[in-house]
Order: sequence, then structure tokens, then C-alpha cells
Amino acid sequence: MKGLPDRLSKKVEGFSWKQMTIGCSEAKTYFLQGPAYNQYLKIQPANAVENLSDEKDRLVWLQGKLAVPEVIDYDNDHQNKYLLMTEVKGINASERVHLANVTDLMEQVGAGLQVIHNVNTTGCLFDQTLEIKITEANRRVQNGLADEEDFDWERKGRKASKLFEELLFKKPSNEDLVFTHGDYCLPNIILNKGEVSGFIDVGRTGIADRYQDVALAVRSIAFNFGKEYISYFLEAYGMPDVDETKMDYYHLMDEFF
Repeated sequence: MKGLPDRLSKKVEGFSWKQMTIGCSEAKTYFLQGPAYNQYLKIQPANAVENLSDEKDRLVWLQGKLAVPEVIDYDNDHQNKYLLMTEVKGINASERVHLANVTDLMEQVGAGLQVIHNVNTTGCLFDQTLEIKITEANRRVQNGLADEEDFDWERKGRKASKLFEELLFKKPSNEDLVFTHGDYCLPNIILNKGEVSGFIDVGRTGIADRYQDVALAVRSIAFNFGKEYISYFLEAYGMPDVDETKMDYYHLMDEFF
């Protein structure tokens, strides 16, 4: 690809490129297939709402703690930021190939979330608690960065400013803090030979309420395979009783991100 920084250009020579179309990220993600190994490259506009360096920093911190890609290189210029990573081998949990064994898939998705939530947070500087998230949500609303066209169907047509007022009013009185993925949706969970082999898109990982992940996983399961499979996931994760108020709140929070 033309226009890459020189250092990156040398590291992707000889690879074939395929753009990945799944997901809603501002970054363009490319699968780079090589004769000996594969890589992934994310290219994000320098003025994007999300910051690709956040993902780079988290990937570095998570090495040895969680199965995530390794950073091969990170660079930027006046137009873009670039993150070159190793491949987590396997297929993501949203793929249709899993239709034959969805209940088994749900067990893996639930077990995978347990692994993430058991990451030791000692020395973790990535704060995703409510005060931090609400402050960022407010910044995005004030700067017109909340995508009202992308709101879930039950909030279609509403204004981001009104949703933010609701976010403040409904704020939970407590947080059950663990290390979270931040965007625990099926496309971000990779399976190999029927077992979770790793996790991708970790730019929002950090310390937060466990419902940050549970809520988004439930929504993703319903969207990809149907609500009837949610209970299998919750059982595997170890949450037979669900706080629906918190579940709804973290769905609301996600409208700003």
C-alpha cells in the first residue's frame, strides 16, 4: 500500500492484503497474509474519535496476562496512525460456522469472559470506571461526536444530549470492578479448534464494572444468534441472576462509544 511510513512499508513487503469489513471502528483493518506468518494492520485517521495509541498501550500491558495480539510496530504521520500486530489464529465467534454448535460456543464465550475478568489489575492504569466514561461521553456529546444515526432501535430518533441526561439520572450507585474488555462482542472473540484462542480490539480494556462486558456480550449474542442462547452464556460465565437495571444502563452507555 502506498503512503505508509517507511519503517512499516518494509515490514509488510511480500504480504497480500485483504481489508476486513466486520465491525464499526473508525480504523481500517487489513489482514496481511505472508508465506511464513500473517499480520494485521490498523490504519486510523489522526483526527478519529478513538485513539489507536490506546490500543497499542493496552496490548503491550496485556502481554503475558491475556491472549491478545503482539505489537509489531506503531507509527503515525500527519494523516494517520498505524498499528501492526501479530495474528490471533482462529475465527471470530460471530461467524456462521458456529451455527451447528451454538450452545458450545456460548460456553466458550462465557468461559472467555471469566478469563478476562480474572486478569490481575495490579499496576493497571487503564481506568474505565463510570466517572471516566461519563466524562468522556459528555465530551463527545458537547463536540458532536456521538453518532445519533447509530443508536439502537429503541433509542432511534433521540438526541444525544437527552440520552446523556438519562445516563446521569440512571447512574448505578455501585460498581463491581474487574478488568474488562470494554467491547466484549462476538467479533472480538477468536476461537481455534472449538476453544477461545484470544481476544482482539482491546482499545477500551480497563478497570470497570463487569456489566460493561456482560451487557455488550448479551446484545451481541441476541443479534448474531438469538436471545434463546443468552442463558447458556450467562450460565457458563457464572451469572444465573442478572441485574437488568445495570444491563440496560451499560447498553445506554455504549450509545456514546
